[in-house]
Amino acid sequence: MGLTDWAYSLSESMLAEPLPRRWAHSLGVAHRARSLSPILGRDAELLEAAAVLHDVGYSPSIATTGFHPLDGARFLRDQEGADERVVRLVAHHSCALLEAEERGLRHELETEFELERPELVDALIVSDMTTTPDGGHTTPAARLDEIVQRYGPDTIVGRFIQRAAPEIYAATERVEGRMALVSSHAQPM
Repeated sequence: MGLTDWAYSLSESMLAEPLPRRWAHSLGVAHRARSLSPILGRDAELLEAAAVLHDVGYSPSIATTGFHPLDGARFLRDQEGADERVVRLVAHHSCALLEAEERGLRHELETEFELERPELVDALIVSDMTTTPDGGHTTPAARLDEIVQRYGPDTIVGRFIQRAAPEIYAATERVEGRMALVSSHAQPM
């Protein structure tokens, strides 16, 4: 079984029944990640696998800390023996260090899981932050607003996502710039 087939199967088994909306979101994030393949080269499959697995830490069967990037990455590393790069992307998806800081878990996340290459981190941020909770496409601004509204501005998630907004917008600009560059090179002169 290839990396992405394995990732889809595992994510579905962890999320589809207990958390169908989270599963729909994960499928949408993976679809968005696939659309970025022109700028990912050999890492396209890796990013798609990380994208479909990024929220597996929400699964009630493995949630221990209540911080899904850490729970998901630990599960993938310890129980599944997953590709180290996939594990690192899941651990650090969508500015997770900032949320870990809010939760008092930054040291654990930083020391257990190294950051992956910045271009891949950016691509996963964009994939997640341009996908609605139901798996549809959205803008980063609308997604950030939706998260703040859903959780509340003064909650851990609300505070974290507001702090993360500048980095999310910067990642979006970098990814869009790379996509535009690839697109302009593909156009006949």
